Amino acid sequence: MQNSNSYENLPYCLTIAQASKVFGIGEKTLRRFVKEHIREDYIIQIGSHIRIKRELFKKYLDENITVL
Repeated sequence: MQNSNSYENLPYCLTIAQASKVFGIGEKTLRRFVKEHIREDYIIQIGSHIRIKRELFKKYLDENITVL
């Protein structure tokens, strides 16, 4: 788990691999979740590359998710 200092030093947008490590969600599960929620504000698609807005995704998880 990340301590608060290293969490704050992360980039604004995370790759699937980075988000998987930061949030403790498996990459396969996270890819499936992103595919199902591709139009949400916390997802950015740049060509074939997916990025996850760290703070918006954290807020979404805190408010909505109990189990993935």
